[in-house]
Amino acid sequence: MTELHELSALDQAAAVRSGEVGPVELVDHHLARIEALDGRLHAFVTVDPEQARQQAKAAEQTLVDRDRVDGDRSELPPLFGVPTAMKDLTITRDAPTAFGSRALLGFRSPLDADVVTALRQAGLISLGKTSTSEFGLTAHTETDFGAESRTPWDVAFSAGGSSGGAGAAVAAGLVPIAQASDGGGSIRIPASACGLVGLKPSWGRVSDGPLPPDSSRLFVRGVLTRTVRDSAAGLDALVAGRPGGLVPIAGPVGSFLAAADRSPGQLRIGRFTVPASRIDVDPECVRAVDVATQLLVDAGHVVEEIKPPAGPEFAQLFVRVTTLLAAAAPVPAAKEELLRPVTRMLRERGARIGGAEAVTLLAALQGAARAIIDRTAAYDVVLCPTLPQLPRPVGYFTDGGDPEEEFERTMRFVAFTPVQNVTGQPAVSLPVHWTADGLPVGVMLIGRPADEATLISVSAQLEAASGWVRRWPGRQP
Repeated sequence: MTELHELSALDQAAAVRSGEVGPVELVDHHLARIEALDGRLHAFVTVDPEQARQQAKAAEQTLVDRDRVDGDRSELPPLFGVPTAMKDLTITRDAPTAFGSRALLGFRSPLDADVVTALRQAGLISLGKTSTSEFGLTAHTETDFGAESRTPWDVAFSAGGSSGGAGAAVAAGLVPIAQASDGGGSIRIPASACGLVGLKPSWGRVSDGPLPPDSSRLFVRGVLTRTVRDSAAGLDALVAGRPGGLVPIAGPVGSFLAAADRSPGQLRIGRFTVPASRIDVDPECVRAVDVATQLLVDAGHVVEEIKPPAGPEFAQLFVRVTTLLAAAAPVPAAKEELLRPVTRMLRERGARIGGAEAVTLLAALQGAARAIIDRTAAYDVVLCPTLPQLPRPVGYFTDGGDPEEEFERTMRFVAFTPVQNVTGQPAVSLPVHWTADGLPVGVMLIGRPADEATLISVSAQLEAASGWVRRWPGRQP
């Protein structure tokens, strides 16, 4: 018999609409899983059962009120009544937001992030806040107040970062959908390490308010899920409020969820397996691209080998801009000493960059983006590994205590993913392959600017062909 947490987010919502299960029962089921499993996974930094149950009771009252009016629940939002969680980088009024930093422990925002408001308006119920690295700067979630999040496929390995807590939570069925964010791969990295769907929306698609706009144009908000349709529905929920940019970008015909049910037609797809930094790629990661290639060819698409669209100079430029962003993190001067060594190192490097040089760096980044988009313009979709390495053992990034080595290991691990943050293109990591010893390996599909719809359509094809949704940690398909 299928348990509640094994249902997709959309299926859980459908069960709520049909009356098979109530929001309170759903919330209690997932809270019980958090209590039972999170001691090994370290996915959550804050859990608020009382508040979650209050929201669930309010959702049940909404159902009662609707039934009294006309009994028609079909107009409820597609994810109404479904449990979720917010990333610890996302400000919320009703829970502390530490940004993964001991320097900001206990901080409470007077405002909700727009994504929090959007998900609440869509009827989702937050159970708490999930783990992230300090200010999202590294590819793991170890902090000075919390242990590193683990992938439930093997808790000896990291869930990745910086949305590692969200990835661990969804992969283990602690919630069916979790809010995440991505400034250099932070949605797609844990998706690969945890066997999930990780869709990075186009820049400007999802609002980053009420915080000031991101001058680097790197950061986007999204969700982590187990299915493509759940990711599409999550994106619909996120964009239902206000536009992500001052100038709204074109959306799909209909909804993103509808795109998951449409054929993409025959696509021309370019593939490459060498990252911008030109480091070696694990054969299993190349094997995952081969698996995806065969599935795409079997679906009728044309797949061609292409040259990597970015080179080593791009990787060096991205690192320098990262130090700028680290230096700009809002840390009270009196608490600077509470930061982790890697954060202090990056902030010191960024602080040495003058204003004129910073403007030049950001302009160079946008120039690099234009060239990369031009090099792949002939292709509907581009395919590559999500990561050049398999999930890393817990403690790998911080082993030895050298902050420079920690950051070098992060940059080697994320060799493929920052490119799409710079170009603003949508990209998705899909769990098409597993190693012989059971670790998931993702591949990344990259879409044309503002074309999430095609990515969603072709990703749904891959999901149907690969059958990854039948896999669960500890159980073979």
